[in-house]
Amino acid sequence: MSGPLISAALERIQPSQTSAMTDRATALREEGRDIISLSVGEPDFATPPHVVEAMAKALRDGQTRYTPVGGTSACKRAAALHFTRDLGIAATPANVTISAGGKQAIFHALCATLDAGDEVVIPAPWWVSYPEIARFAGANVIPLPTTPASAFRFTAEALEAAITPRTRWLLLNSPGNPTGAVFPADELLAIGEVLDRHPQVLVMSDDIYAPLRYSDEPHATLAALRPDLADRVLTVSGVSKSHAMTGLRIGFATGPEWLIRAMERLQSHSSGNPCSISQAGAVAAMQGPQDFLGEWRDIFRTRRDLVCAAVNAIPGLSTPVPDGAFYCLTDAAPLIGGAFRDDMALALHLLDHGVAIVPASSFGGAHCGLSGFRISFAAGADTLREAMRRIETAVKSI
Repeated sequence: MSGPLISAALERIQPSQTSAMTDRATALREEGRDIISLSVGEPDFATPPHVVEAMAKALRDGQTRYTPVGGTSACKRAAALHFTRDLGIAATPANVTISAGGKQAIFHALCATLDAGDEVVIPAPWWVSYPEIARFAGANVIPLPTTPASAFRFTAEALEAAITPRTRWLLLNSPGNPTGAVFPADELLAIGEVLDRHPQVLVMSDDIYAPLRYSDEPHATLAALRPDLADRVLTVSGVSKSHAMTGLRIGFATGPEWLIRAMERLQSHSSGNPCSISQAGAVAAMQGPQDFLGEWRDIFRTRRDLVCAAVNAIPGLSTPVPDGAFYCLTDAAPLIGGAFRDDMALALHLLDHGVAIVPASSFGGAHCGLSGFRISFAAGADTLREAMRRIETAVKSI
């Protein structure tokens, strides 16, 4: 063989930079380096005991066989309960599917519906996997730039201007990764009015961070606000972020039955069923107590305020205060072009000072004129204080 035989589809995508930076931090720790990782979006809380016990019981009861491809009936009912109770979407087990994490649901939905030359409108900055999945499926990515001044939200007018006859999907993420942006109900309704004029456009509403919003306004999502559009909206959620179950890999999706069945057809060949034991845990997560979520949210709010105040006190750095999720996207433009050629060079400088973050360029920051980095504040307060001290030292050492 003359060389690696890589497909054209794989050549269109890049590895996840969040995973790469986290892996690099892990490798440095294994070498004995003292590295604080603020690169990964993973709650540091313990998985709730009732969830752990449900999974242990499932193991003891021998629930280690194949399940239906799209999830057990119990898990689909639990997911439908979540969508109805927590997001206000009229979901039933028939229009719900269970996947190995929310990322797999997104991958299957896009790959099942996109052809070469189709367009996917994605607000930037974006979660690293959105554009890569679209490109893998052969689609063209249409960035929809946002800025800190707009709280990283786009207008209905900007969306209208981005849509063409080839537009197949709009991707929404609220609260968002990497910005923490939250779309209020009135702005989602305005987006819905644009979609009325473009019936060929499907909507991916990634609501995985819905429990983590810091204003007094209730969570708003398009399928609940505009049930008449529900046959064009796929809403994605799960237990990873809300219930500290990231490694257990369970995601939920609800949408039109034709799309759910198409996703399950693809899943039947890509991975088969999601983990049976993890599904048992997800059932307990959704059907069990939810009161601790408010306490976790308050802790994250305190951490957010700590990190944002520290960032904004460092000359050359700034960040808006996010309305949700557990990230802040820091602008470091004054440091770029002089001491550092780009924000990846800055990220490596911070890593040399013992803090792992992810450069804004990994999230499409260039489309918004943004150079900087994302901080995940899903870590203890003492850890965050030390990390911010190291970042301040690193910046002052330039």
